[in-house]
Amino acid sequence: MKRIPEPEYMDMQDEADAYADADFNDVNAAFVNDLLAFVGDRDQARIIDMGTGPGDIPQRILSARPQWHVIGVDASLAMLLRASDGRKRRSDEVIPGYVQCDVKWLPFAAATFCVVISNSILHHVTGVESFWREIKRIGKPGAALFLRDLARPTSEAEAADLVATRAGTESALLQEEFYRSLLAAYTPEEVRGQLDKAGICGMQVMQVSDRHLDVKGRLP
Repeated sequence: MKRIPEPEYMDMQDEADAYADADFNDVNAAFVNDLLAFVGDRDQARIIDMGTGPGDIPQRILSARPQWHVIGVDASLAMLLRASDGRKRRSDEVIPGYVQCDVKWLPFAAATFCVVISNSILHHVTGVESFWREIKRIGKPGAALFLRDLARPTSEAEAADLVATRAGTESALLQEEFYRSLLAAYTPEEVRGQLDKAGICGMQVMQVSDRHLDVKGRLP
């Protein structure tokens, strides 16, 4: 099935609210557990979460590793407002920083981060060359890269089945967004081609569930 791009930004408040209020507890917990297992038990780490959305993943990371420094970036002000609400509710804990920016044009110096992560942003990005260029630029040599995203199904019917199976109890708006995101996702083979073109070698790219793929390794 050919990829059908979707809007890069989820900047409508109702979209951000639907995403923030959905039950991603198991998915986000698995992401953070897998990230921590991959990165290891470091004393210090400076991490960027690209496409942080409502900020649940940075909060989970800091709950497990309060000594780390985590910055979440997102182009959507509506998403970051939800992230800020969550940060206020957790004012007694170590909190992440948030920056509004496009993941294809990051306001950080080269070689700033020792860990670069992303959960479900790649399928929003059409200008993937700029996305991977920025990851390579802002990551320190040898930085850990851990990216998880949707993997495109083979047909619209398969996408509809995934929505029914995985999001059947969520709001109609979230189900619609999920369906569009599945159609906009990349295949593992396409992602491998993107990495090769960007000169990011040695990454593992694998499908890890009925709807997710992972990219992980060390940046050159």
